[in-house]
Amino acid sequence: MNTALLIIDIQNDYFPGGKFPLVDPEKAAGKAYELLQCFREHKGHHAHIQHISLKPDAAFFIKGDSGSDIHDSVAHFEGEPIVYKHYPNSFRETDLLKLLQEWKIERVVICGMMTHMCVDATARAAADLGFQVLIAEDACATR
Repeated sequence: MNTALLIIDIQNDYFPGGKFPLVDPEKAAGKAYELLQCFREHKGHHAHIQHISLKPDAAFFIKGDSGSDIHDSVAHFEGEPIVYKHYPNSFRETDLLKLLQEWKIERVVICGMMTHMCVDATARAAADLGFQVLIAEDACATR
């Protein structure tokens, strides 16, 4: 089964010193890194998902602010796709579905932040779109 890894919102604002720190983000990011390395080593499809807020009064993930940058622990390499999103659902108003269809993906492995928002919204949307969904629980964090 053709599988892709989705690394959702592992961004600086969710880490200590950021604008919206989560519980144990380093632990989750470490596990996400292990998954990412596995996909890289086996030439598996993977995409980084980066949330950028468009709200003028946003508390975090502000466009142009370093807090919205992908955290160094899972930094993308040149040529790896980044999907920019503005909503919890990573498919909403993005090219994620098109990308997965181009790769002929049937199953997605999801990791990232926050479990109860963007990870959940993306997992539900992926299932609704017909993908088999696996959530890497230990590679996720929330508040």
